[in-house]
Amino acid sequence: MWWRPKPESLGRRGERAAARYLWFRGYRILEQNLHLGRYEIDILAQQGDTIVFVEVKTRRRDDATDPHDSVGPAKEMHIKTAAEMYMARHPSDELYYRFDIVSVVYPERGRPRIEHLPDAFR
Repeated sequence: MWWRPKPESLGRRGERAAARYLWFRGYRILEQNLHLGRYEIDILAQQGDTIVFVEVKTRRRDDATDPHDSVGPAKEMHIKTAAEMYMARHPSDELYYRFDIVSVVYPERGRPRIEHLPDAFR
């Protein structure tokens, strides 16, 4: 009997693609899948003097809803709560904070389509 690793979930695959996308655009990836209490930040990144809390939404091409639309008020509150916990543990008067959404849509063939919505909760 030989061992085969479990296939990577669509969500994890999307998070890796989003992190790579941000890195190529000059963001420094600080952490991925950061757990703060019962909440999670998909990607914690830094762009200059700004800490960016990134929510990644990944879908298949044939999904009817836009990935951005699936971040509703409850999810936004969870992300903000996690961010507050992070800021309490890492206080800084020299940094700004913002919330971004990155959507990753995988077509049947070809590269994923990635959209970045900076400052999504404004």
